[in-house]
Amino acid sequence: MSGQAGSKETRPRTALEEFEQSGEGRPPFILTYTEVKLLGITGVGFFLDAYDLFIINPVSTMLQYRLYGNGTMPANLQGLLKASANIGSVIGQFLFGYCADAFGRKAIYGKELMLIILATILCISTPTGTLSPNGCLIYLTMFRILLGVGVGGDYPMSASVTSDRATIRKRGTMLAYIFANQGWGSFVGALMTIIVLACYKHVMNDEGETSKVDGVWRIVIGLSLIPAFGTLYQRLTLPESTRYKRSQEAELDEQGDFKTEKMEVEAGVHTTEAESIVDEKLSVPASKKAHFLEVIKYFSEWRHLKILIGTCSCWFLLDIAFYGINLNTNVVLGEIGYAGSTGTPWEKLFKVATGNIIITALGFVPGYYVTVLTIEKLGRKSIQVMGFLMEALFLGILAGKFYTLSTAAFIVNFTLLQFFFNFGANATTYCYPAEVFPTRYRAFAHGMSAACGKTGAIISALVFNSLTNSIGTPAVLWIFVGCSILGAAFTFLLPEVAGRDPDAILAQEQRE
Repeated sequence: MSGQAGSKETRPRTALEEFEQSGEGRPPFILTYTEVKLLGITGVGFFLDAYDLFIINPVSTMLQYRLYGNGTMPANLQGLLKASANIGSVIGQFLFGYCADAFGRKAIYGKELMLIILATILCISTPTGTLSPNGCLIYLTMFRILLGVGVGGDYPMSASVTSDRATIRKRGTMLAYIFANQGWGSFVGALMTIIVLACYKHVMNDEGETSKVDGVWRIVIGLSLIPAFGTLYQRLTLPESTRYKRSQEAELDEQGDFKTEKMEVEAGVHTTEAESIVDEKLSVPASKKAHFLEVIKYFSEWRHLKILIGTCSCWFLLDIAFYGINLNTNVVLGEIGYAGSTGTPWEKLFKVATGNIIITALGFVPGYYVTVLTIEKLGRKSIQVMGFLMEALFLGILAGKFYTLSTAAFIVNFTLLQFFFNFGANATTYCYPAEVFPTRYRAFAHGMSAACGKTGAIISALVFNSLTNSIGTPAVLWIFVGCSILGAAFTFLLPEVAGRDPDAILAQEQRE
C-alpha cells in the first residue's frame, strides 16, 4: 500500500483526477441527488436478476400443479428451465460487454432492458391451454434464455456506466449499492409471491381450483415489468460519460500516431499530409474493428492477463458455492419448518414462499449494506479474502455437523454463511472488474468475468442434485469449502483498487 501511495504522489494528477478526489469531507456512502438517480437507473438490472432467480423456484412448482396435476415434472426439463436464464446470461455478458467498449455505452445501454421486457412478455404469454405440458416448458425455457441474455447484458453495462461516472473515492461504494439490489430483488420476489398467493387463497384453497395457479405465476413474473418500464427511458437517453469519451480519444490518438509513423517511414509523406489521411481513415467505422485487436494486445501482457484470470476464477469459484446453496434451499426450509411438504397445494406454496422471505432477511440483505459501509475503509481485497475464508468456515461446519446440528445452530450457521457471502466475495467479485481495468476494456473484462461466474452457477445448478444423490449433501458441501479456499488464493492475483485510477495507470504504462 505504501508503495502504491508513493507512486501516486510522484505521478502528476490530471484535472479529471482532481475532480474525482473532490468532496473528501463526506463519508463515501452519503450520496448526492445525481448519484442516487444514477443508482436508480443502473440498479434495476440487478434487482430483476435476483427477482427472476428467486421466482423460478416457486414458479416451477406452480407449473407442476398446473401442467402435471398430481404428477411430477420431468427432471431434465425442470433442470433446464431453472438453468435457462443463467445460460442466456453467459451469452449476454460476453456480447454486451464487448459491444459496450467497442461502440460506446450510450449506443448499447437500454437495449438489454428492452430485451428483458420483450422476453418477460413472451414468458407470461406461454399458452398452457393449447401446448402439451412438455411443450409449455420448452416454450418457457426458450424465452427464459432470451431473458437471460438481457439480464446478463446488464452486468457489464450497469457496472461500466456507474464506474465511468463515479468519483474514485466513492466508486466501490456506488458499485456495492448497485449490487445490494440483488438482496432486494430476492426479498421483493418472495414478498410478491406471498401477496399474490394470498389474493388467490379463496379460489385455490377454499374452492379447490388449483388450476388457477396459472394466473399466480403469470402475475408474479409480470410484476417485474414495472421497474423495467420505469427506467427504460432514462437508460436510452443517458449521455455518454466524459471518462469514456476521453478513453476513446486516447485510443484514436494512439492509432493515429502509429499510422502516421508507418506512412512517414514507408512513403516519406510529410507529417501534415499523413495526419490528414489518418484523420480521414479514423473517421470511418473501421476504427471500431481495431478495438478487438486492442483487447487482444492488452490482455496478451501477463500483468494484465493475470488480473483477468483473478477476476474470472474468483467469480467462477464463488458462484459454484453461492448458487449451489441458494438454488437448493429445500434443506434449509426443512430445517426451519417451512419445507411445504404437507397440506393443500396452496398451503405448500405459501409456506415455501414464507420460508424464502425469512431466509432472505436472515443475513442476505444485511451483508450487502455492511459492504457498502466498509468497502472504502477495508478495501476490496481484504473483504474478498475474509469473505471466502469465512464462507469456507461456515460451510465446513455445515458439512462436518450436517446430521447433528440442532435447528437453532443450523439457522445461526446458515445466517452467518449468507452474511459473509454478501459481506464478502459475492459483492467484491462484482466490483473488482469494474474498478481494476481501464475504461476502454472495462465492460469486456467485466462481462467476461461475470460470464465465468454464471458458468459456475450453471455447473452448480445442473450437478448439485445428482451429486447429492450419489455422494451425499455433506460431501457436496466439502466441495464448496474447497472452492471457497481456492477463491481466497486466487484473490492474491488481484491488486487493491481503493483509490486506484486504472486509466492513469494505463497512460503511464504506455509512456514507459
